[in-house]
Order: sequence, then C-alpha cells, then structure tokens
Amino acid sequence: MRAKSISLVLLTVLVAGCAGNQTGQPQAGDTRFVAGDGKMQVFAAGERKPAPAIEGPTLEGGTASLAAHKGKVVVLNFWASWCGPCRAEAPVLKEVAAKTKGSGVEFLGVDFKDRQADALAFERTEKTGYPSIFDQPGKVALAFQGTVPPAAIPSTLIIDKQGRIAARALGAVKYTDLMNAVTKVRDE
Repeated sequence: MRAKSISLVLLTVLVAGCAGNQTGQPQAGDTRFVAGDGKMQVFAAGERKPAPAIEGPTLEGGTASLAAHKGKVVVLNFWASWCGPCRAEAPVLKEVAAKTKGSGVEFLGVDFKDRQADALAFERTEKTGYPSIFDQPGKVALAFQGTVPPAAIPSTLIIDKQGRIAARALGAVKYTDLMNAVTKVRDE
C-alpha cells in the first residue's frame, strides 16, 4: 500500500510539472513544445540583432557553425524527428534549399532534444541535402533565447550576410513565405 501511495505522489508531481506556468508563455529553461503559425516575420535592417556564434557536432559526425557561412545568407531551422509539423515542413525546406543553394544561400538544421538514431532516420527519409547540428541538450536553441522561445519547434531563422537575424518563423513554414523571405534577404 505504501508503494502505491508513493507512486501516486510521483505521478501527481510529474503531471503538475508538465502543466508548466499559468501564462502559457515559455520561461527560461522551459522545454515544453511551443507551436507557432509559421508566418515569416522579416525585420527591418536597422532592427536586426546579431546572431549568436553557434557551433556543434553534426548528425553525420562533422562540425557545423554559422561562422563557416560568413558573408552568406543562412537559413537556420530548428527541428526534431518527433515533431509532426517538422515532418510536414521538411519537403518545403528541402526544395527552397535546393533552389537557392547556388545563389549565396546556405541551410543549416538544428536537431533539438532528439535521439540521434531517430534524427538520422529522419534525415535518411527526408534527404534534406544540408547538415544539421545535433543539439540534444538544447544549447544552440538556448543561444537564440529572446528571438526564438527555447521550445518553439519548428522554428526557422534567416541570418543575413552581416550575421544578423533578418527573419523568423515560429511553426511550420510555407513554401511561398520562405522563398519570398530568403530572396528578399539575399537580394539586399
């Protein structure tokens, strides 16, 4: 009977922990899923903030960083294999990446809070054509806190040629919105 009481107490604590705060907004360190509408918000050049310097191991065993793409437009997409909207937007990202690759635009994924085996299976299925940083602990995502809620996936950022955050979408992006924003930032 005592074990049953302890189990009920633990279950209550776990359920209360999943509920999070009452405001519905993520707090620092919060790792609950946050959904967005996928609309691309482009920031005026004077309002852009520098992107943090990020680097990490790729799913394939290499290393990737924003610094490696200095002077180019970078589309940074936060995703996870367990995220349904991430799966839905993967073909859009793949197509825009392929169409803009030769014009000074690079894509970089950030696999967030995922198991590496599941992420690799996702990559094999989707064949994105660009690398992804394996960010299981969420450190890369936290570096963008203030721009992207740490648990908002999928999220997509467009980093301009000067290394500033030029655009943001929280939620699954749509082809036309992403292509238009990438083209606009690239052509500045």
